[in-house]
Amino acid sequence: MGGQPLYLAPRLGPRLRSLLDTPELLHTLTDALGSPLNVILPDQLADNLRQFRAVYDTHHLSGQVFLAHKANRSSALLRRLAATDAGVDVASLGELQHALGAGLTPDRITATGPKNPEFLWLAARTSVTVSLDTRGELEQLATLVRGHALPRARVLLRLSGFETSGVRVLTRRSRFGTPVAESAALLDAVERHADVLDLVGVAYHLDTTSLAEKAVALEGCLRVLEECRSRGLRPRAVDIGGGFGVNYLADGGQWERYTTALTEAVLGIRPPLTHGGHGYGLRNESGTLRGTLGLYPAHRPIAGARYLDELLSHPAASLGGRPLAALLLEHLYDLHIEPGRALLDQCGLTLTRVLEVRDQEADGPLAVRLAAKADDVALEDHGVLMDPVLVPEGSPGPPVPVHLFGNLCLESDLITRRTVFLPRRPAPGDLLAFANTAGYCMDFHATRAQHQPAAPKAAAWQEGGRWRWCLDDQYWPTTPVGGAQ
Repeated sequence: MGGQPLYLAPRLGPRLRSLLDTPELLHTLTDALGSPLNVILPDQLADNLRQFRAVYDTHHLSGQVFLAHKANRSSALLRRLAATDAGVDVASLGELQHALGAGLTPDRITATGPKNPEFLWLAARTSVTVSLDTRGELEQLATLVRGHALPRARVLLRLSGFETSGVRVLTRRSRFGTPVAESAALLDAVERHADVLDLVGVAYHLDTTSLAEKAVALEGCLRVLEECRSRGLRPRAVDIGGGFGVNYLADGGQWERYTTALTEAVLGIRPPLTHGGHGYGLRNESGTLRGTLGLYPAHRPIAGARYLDELLSHPAASLGGRPLAALLLEHLYDLHIEPGRALLDQCGLTLTRVLEVRDQEADGPLAVRLAAKADDVALEDHGVLMDPVLVPEGSPGPPVPVHLFGNLCLESDLITRRTVFLPRRPAPGDLLAFANTAGYCMDFHATRAQHQPAAPKAAAWQEGGRWRWCLDDQYWPTTPVGGAQ
């Protein structure tokens, strides 16, 4: 490989670290339930929620924290959420049915995303708050409510296309929401249907990590709320969506060293760091680096609840420079957020069994085949680079470079495209644990290709100093009965 090993060690919180320190339990679980296996930690969700609530308290704000359900299909997580004061953001008919069945009451559910008539009808029938993307969707909901004599529906107006004066900052384009420049026509429609629609507030959804862009969007929402008030409407909330991020890696220096080395490898200055010379979006054109690094910024010291705190402390440039939190508080607006990845930080891992270890070329990476498909460990599909943990770790020796392959009959079935360094040579029967996969990486790409099963889920929790577990669908917050370590 040339040079020193390049590690990307995962950040492990106390609960996840404790679980990884029980190799006998992890082997028992995979022996019983198979590989791959997703293990969910429901109690971590409650801990993460408390961190977000602490930010609300710091800024003296009220409002709801909604888990973005699309981030994970787990019943255990949803039922644990129902035992808190938080809510859930659902983006399909199935997710809405799941949330209601998990014990979340309609006042703790908001419906977002593309909506078919069945989804809209059940949301209106159960008095769930509906976030509307377009005037057409608004008209469709109003027609449903009238036609079926449903209760007056609570709605949010989702907006997009924000901009500010002065130093020009534009929020990136989104297919969700109505351009803020067209908000007047949207408010006209709200007034026209005031008998069947109750305007709760406005919202935005931005797929960006930029604080400046999100601050501009929140400022734009505050201006639209003032327009609502001038019309005699009584909105009371602003929903700023999610996108608060996760810090996946333990060491920022490792991230800097790897991305620098990857650039050098693409340019041919050092040996390849990936299978087949994959560049993660970078390419070498006659000695010139081209393209864009298509990776999630895996080391993010300001993420999750800290990111929300930074956003609320950000000065509103177009509204007198006062902190955004102060403006929300001054107008007594509720703040709603919809974290998915951030609320599921450290809430689970994916276990895979080593099936085969083969030498490839002299001094080259070992070929390690796992009892899993690339779709089962979708970290790289979301641009996240992170080392797996070898279970058991054993006595550390010289680091061993490996390429991790899946169990499909496809050349493209790569668990990781990059070369991974393990603390020892793995052996068939060992486990590789991919940490922190609960947010988007367990379900979004899972398939049953070639009749290979999708990874089942188990829920695990600590009780009396011991780890206990049950199948995900069997978990309820009433101290469930399950297997024990």
